[in-house]
Amino acid sequence: QVQFVESGGGLVQPGGSLTLSCVASGFAFSSYGMSWYRQAPGKERELVATGGLIRRYTDSVKGRFTISRDNAKNTVYLQMNSLKPEDTAVYYCNTQNPGSVWGQGTLVTVSS
Repeated sequence: QVQFVESGGGLVQPGGSLTLSCVASGFAFSSYGMSWYRQAPGKERELVATGGLIRRYTDSVKGRFTISRDNAKNTVYLQMNSLKPEDTAVYYCNTQNPGSVWGQGTLVTVSS
């Protein structure tokens, strides 16, 4: 079955960096565009980054976040630099057209 396992979150000070990883299984990973999403406390889940021939980012993370993938490892990454308190959220990966299956996410907390 389709599964996503996110990791790499944690507590980081403002201005710091983290790299998130997501291992996907249960589908032909290399054939699908992948994205990262996040859900902050009290807010709806939002699209953060989309990979592919042209990478796209939500305006608030442009120039700070980078999405990448390793098809041999069925893994998608999110490199996050210059983190801000407003980046605090649970981060999820999924395909660019997500279905009903989501992973548990990984919590990123940006705080001094």
